[in-house]
Amino acid sequence: MLSQKHLLGLENLQKSDIELLLETAESFKEIIDRDVKKVPTLRGKAIVNLFYEPSTRTRTSFELAGKYLSADTINFTSSASSVRKGETLKDTAKTIEMMGVDAVIIRHSSSGAASYLSRHVTASVINAGDGTHEHPTQALLDMFTVKEKKGTLSGLKVAIFGDILHSRVARSNIFGFTKMGSEVFVAGPSTLMPPDIEQMGAKPVEIIEEAVRDADVVIALRIQLERQQKGLFPTIREYSKFFGLNKDKLALAKSDAILLHPGPVNRGIELTSEVIDGSQSVINQQVKNGVAVRMAVLYHLIGGSRE
Repeated sequence: MLSQKHLLGLENLQKSDIELLLETAESFKEIIDRDVKKVPTLRGKAIVNLFYEPSTRTRTSFELAGKYLSADTINFTSSASSVRKGETLKDTAKTIEMMGVDAVIIRHSSSGAASYLSRHVTASVINAGDGTHEHPTQALLDMFTVKEKKGTLSGLKVAIFGDILHSRVARSNIFGFTKMGSEVFVAGPSTLMPPDIEQMGAKPVEIIEEAVRDADVVIALRIQLERQQKGLFPTIREYSKFFGLNKDKLALAKSDAILLHPGPVNRGIELTSEVIDGSQSVINQQVKNGVAVRMAVLYHLIGGSRE
């Protein structure tokens, strides 16, 4: 059983919890390839996807994860709810909880929204991304994908590059990979680098080539223009030239290095099409693994193991 009732982030999640979730995800993955993708594990449970921000991969994979486990899933969007009439997050969550839900999966533009919600509802809360804070299930599926390809998470060099400052994925990956024994290097423009990056456990370097050199794992991040103030870098073209990844830069990594991206990918900016569609890319595998990981999270938070 997990040591916590909620999944709010990886910073305070125990290593044993991460190991348990990854092990469970491995056993659930084979369900995705079945002709009948259904097991009765969460029959009778109700799950709400409470998304205040747009999402394709995360929302859909959580919905499928719940349905594959026979839970009843409901999708909530702020644009088609009482939020447009001024209802607060707390009141919205309380209303939903009174309908008898067992888990609330929340994505919100404000950092700390998931933690705030967990203090006001009795249902399990799963953070599907809160502001620039954390995105724990994305990091879990990244680690699951790496472990699947490399056999271990210990002793690896992981290079993360791009918009580190605004990336909740970067934070969760730094916490997760370092906790599991990997060494994490980060690269990006100095204006897109958090001042406390070393306190998180990562090693900042000035150029992408230094981060990627001899890396086992390379993780690209999207430029989050929707969260940025203007003037953090001159132009998209210049950013792509110095901090985008092409086949020549990727060649600096180990020959068996793998390339990940949380999506959506801006082709020609952070990654060229050649590396996105290349043999080292596991971006499509990440999407599939995301369903298995989220099945594991739901199972351990509201399933039989907690009972």
